[in-house]
Amino acid sequence: MAVAEKLLSRGERKLTLLAKSVRQRVSSTPEARSFVFVAGMQRSGTNMVMDVLERSLDTDVYHETDPRAFDKYEMRDHSVIRALADNSRAPFFVIKALCELDLLPNLMREFSPARTLWIVRDVEDVVNSATRSFRNFPAQVGRIAQDRNTAQWRGRGMSDETHARVRELYHPDINEATAAAITWYFRNVLFFEHGFERHPAVRAVCYERLVSEPDNQFREIFGFLGIPYSSRISGIVSASSIRKNPPPPIEPAVKALCDGLAERFASTFETTDVCA
Repeated sequence: MAVAEKLLSRGERKLTLLAKSVRQRVSSTPEARSFVFVAGMQRSGTNMVMDVLERSLDTDVYHETDPRAFDKYEMRDHSVIRALADNSRAPFFVIKALCELDLLPNLMREFSPARTLWIVRDVEDVVNSATRSFRNFPAQVGRIAQDRNTAQWRGRGMSDETHARVRELYHPDINEATAAAITWYFRNVLFFEHGFERHPAVRAVCYERLVSEPDNQFREIFGFLGIPYSSRISGIVSASSIRKNPPPPIEPAVKALCDGLAERFASTFETTDVCA
């Protein structure tokens, strides 16, 4: 993005937040606030979804970089989140839940009524993006292969079946891309291990369709969440992030595993309004 475009985006965000503050200050506090969790593996497009949700005048949005709600990208104690929500005047309290994928069923129960958007992006694009931002995937996967509880939130909640697959696929010479793809798998397979494909308040969202048809897709998403929508809200979305780099060197067995999970998500998309 050019410097001028970045400055325009920052200025527009400041104006949006100011307008939200004024509107919500003069509005009465909603009797029943709804929580929205935005979930998925890192580098899957959750920032973009949060940015779009933030453009609504009806939301109070907490990014993972917000120290009020997060400490080193992990959600603070539930009492802190509850206090933030109680002090909010917005009808929709929106918060990231990336490190907390395993905790989402409990989070949704505790902060009911709640809905979750789980963003799913093509494994190759996620790997390309993730390995540019984080360069420690082989070591992390190696630790998890030995003990799923040694890598903090990364292996937390991992099933025995998934842990066995990680142990089978890991080897000391594994490359960065393959280890990142294994991470994509074990973080996203939690969606099905939670039974979220059958949960009426959880929606898997196809990133590629979202950025290719932003107005239609976000209109459906906002309808699912119950948030008023206008085309202006999704006007910042671009499809330029799809397949802009060559495929990463993911080992065939791991790529096949990830492709199988992607097919499971595809069947979920086909049964929803968002990615039909």
